[in-house]
Amino acid sequence: MGDKMNKKTILLAVAGLLIAMLAFVYIKQYSFYKEHFLPKTITNGINISDMTAEQANKKLVEKAEQSQVVITDNGVAWKEISTKEAGVQYDYLKELKALMKKQSHGTWFLATFSNKKTTLESTAIDDAALQATIESLTHELEAFNQERTATKNASIEKTDNGFEIIPEVQGNSFDVNQVMVDFEQVLRQGKSTLELEDYTKVPTIKSDNADLKSNFEAVQKIAQQGVAYIINGQRIEVPPNTVASWINYDSENQTIGINDENIRNFVTDLGAQYNTSTNATPFNSSRRGQVSVPAGTYSWTISTDSEIEALKKDFLAGNGVERSPAYQGSASPGAALIGNTYVEIDLQSQHMYYYQDGALKLETDVVTGKPSTPTPTGVFYVWNKSQNETLRGTNDDGSKYAEPVSYWMPIDWTGVGIHDSPWQPAYGGQLWQSIGSHGCINTPPGVMAQFYQIVAVGTPVVVI
Repeated sequence: MGDKMNKKTILLAVAGLLIAMLAFVYIKQYSFYKEHFLPKTITNGINISDMTAEQANKKLVEKAEQSQVVITDNGVAWKEISTKEAGVQYDYLKELKALMKKQSHGTWFLATFSNKKTTLESTAIDDAALQATIESLTHELEAFNQERTATKNASIEKTDNGFEIIPEVQGNSFDVNQVMVDFEQVLRQGKSTLELEDYTKVPTIKSDNADLKSNFEAVQKIAQQGVAYIINGQRIEVPPNTVASWINYDSENQTIGINDENIRNFVTDLGAQYNTSTNATPFNSSRRGQVSVPAGTYSWTISTDSEIEALKKDFLAGNGVERSPAYQGSASPGAALIGNTYVEIDLQSQHMYYYQDGALKLETDVVTGKPSTPTPTGVFYVWNKSQNETLRGTNDDGSKYAEPVSYWMPIDWTGVGIHDSPWQPAYGGQLWQSIGSHGCINTPPGVMAQFYQIVAVGTPVVVI
């Protein structure tokens, strides 16, 4: 009986001791895992079992700071960039402490039977370092991109043959801007690779694009229309290449516009070549054949700005252009400046003619300005008619004169005109050198009366 009691006592003592030891171990581990991670805890691929949050953070940061973003080109590494140098700052302590609070340290003994894997992404970015990396990498990518074939949209281009649709080009260049946008995202998200092939540009407009074809037809309609000017009674065709140069086609926005510089140059050159205010006028004279007559008061000048706007409007309508230019002056540019009704005064022969509709209606000898006050040459016109006027002026010696005339027809703005001169003893020959006028065309009174009746205001007067 006593032996049985002793054995029972011993067994109970051993069991109690075991329980006490287990309780001790449990309580010890329980306390340990309140400040440490449970067994088989794996975070970001690193085993942080039995580590404090601080120890685990140190280990995770050490590994993270060794990470790189690898930029590949068709699967081959092109550039490796340290995330640390790019400005990524790692600190997982706050998340690790939160993770530790969530673990069941009371059942620490069960942790050995299962892996606990987590991923933490707690990072910050040093903006200055990031911007420096972005600027440097952008320059490298742009230089690398220049070695590749650029992708191009189909476009409408001006060629030696006019406008043509140039087909698209599928190159192997990439979108540098989008690469850089995604590079920053990769850094922030903790990813490790970028493939440049994923950013290869593709044409967005191909040669069969309906809008492109429609715009090409519109450009062709404008570019191939005839453009002509009626100037000085002549039709002047504008060369097709010049017409085409007036068009600007914006391939990016697919819009048709005007090349303002080219159209301004054209109108300016047109004026330089044809303005009768600055260019001599060819004239078939009665006695001397073809002569060149300098500009006078009867002339016109292209109004450059007004003509540019009018031409642009007509041109963009695409229905063909035939026009005379906008102008200022006493004559209009469309018809021949002199025409077939005009007065001709030949200073060499001291003779005056009046042609009406091409037929000679009147001619007479005259006396023109003396050597000290010569009659100006040029294309003028009768801008007024009046009777019984007194012509006033200054003689060569400074004295004043006042001569009454029965018929007065001024032709310029300085006082030169055609009038009767009863004081002249004769007309023609070389009398102008000795008894010449102050610049006017002295005409026999009897002829002047007839001349006054048949010559209308506005009639050109050609003095050669």
